[in-house]
Amino acid sequence: MDVINVGLVGTGFMGKAHALAYGAVKAVMGDVTRPRLVALCDTPTEQAHRFADQFGFARASDDWQAMLADPGIQLVSITTPNRLHHAMAMAAIAAGKHVWCEKPMALTLAEAAEMAAAARAAGVVTMVGYNYVHNPAYAHAQRLIADGAIGRPVHFRGWVEEDYQADPALPWSWRARIAEAGLGVLGDLMCHLVSMTLGLMGPIESLVADTQIIHPTRPLPDGSGHAAVENEDAANALVRFASGAQGTLVSSRSAWGRKSRLGFEVHGLDGMLIYDQERMNELQLYQNRGPKAEQGFRTILTGPEHAPYGAFCPAPGHQLGFNDLKVIECAALLRAVAGGAPCHPDFTDALAFERIIHAMADSAARGARVTL
Repeated sequence: MDVINVGLVGTGFMGKAHALAYGAVKAVMGDVTRPRLVALCDTPTEQAHRFADQFGFARASDDWQAMLADPGIQLVSITTPNRLHHAMAMAAIAAGKHVWCEKPMALTLAEAAEMAAAARAAGVVTMVGYNYVHNPAYAHAQRLIADGAIGRPVHFRGWVEEDYQADPALPWSWRARIAEAGLGVLGDLMCHLVSMTLGLMGPIESLVADTQIIHPTRPLPDGSGHAAVENEDAANALVRFASGAQGTLVSSRSAWGRKSRLGFEVHGLDGMLIYDQERMNELQLYQNRGPKAEQGFRTILTGPEHAPYGAFCPAPGHQLGFNDLKVIECAALLRAVAGGAPCHPDFTDALAFERIIHAMADSAARGARVTL
């Protein structure tokens, strides 16, 4: 396969991230199939044409059903608001397309399960946009834990906090409505933390959670009054892992000053690892070795030794960014489509993440521990 024909639905933040990844992936990685940017879909039509020109797609339309039915398109990116993910993914799978979908997969767990089952039955390749797990620093953290650098992990502390909903004067939007967004911070942010947590600590056995709506109402955009916020702004969970380790996971979309504070501490019997997405090219490692007077955290700065950093830059300390992680994600997807190793997380993997965030919502609603 020399090229793969691509269609993109949605031109917002994540639509642009996908377009940038498709545009860069061949130049960066070299060994992947070249994406051919065939069709872009958005509404209104004028916006679709404007972004098709900007992103480099050959044609544009406002009819996603027609685009997904086009036999000339082999891979579809879905970067629309949450409520559209299920219908678009199911249509793409039915048409035999490979699918790259942003998270969360769907509004409900039942819809996400249906998507995963349909993809398996059709034999198509899928990827869900958990780009943080593609960070070379995160992969190195996984290797360090697997190699015993901090001993057996016994406790985990994770956090994911942003302030995009911190201002009470921010107008009401679809993100506040369950029928359009589904879960709140659990589906928007906590799922990212869950994806990283499982890769470091293994399966979660049970959890107990609580949630909070910090701003119960928001002003309507037209100034006519206020509307209720239906989903959570913050969530906290105490978790037990199948390994016997325990941990805490906390998230907020209303934490002033936090821009992309996604991070964790892994406490081991012989040391600790610390990571923070706002310093995404660094790991902090403490090992209980050597003279006590010389012990302390040391910074591991990512470089060419942490693949695939070197595909972007030959020099350590020059740093990768958010959109570079989307390029790494895109490369894994394209290799899987070409018959290489399965990509992660696919719809089945991502369904496991969504089971956990929905278990958190269930635990908070019932005030009880939930076993997964």
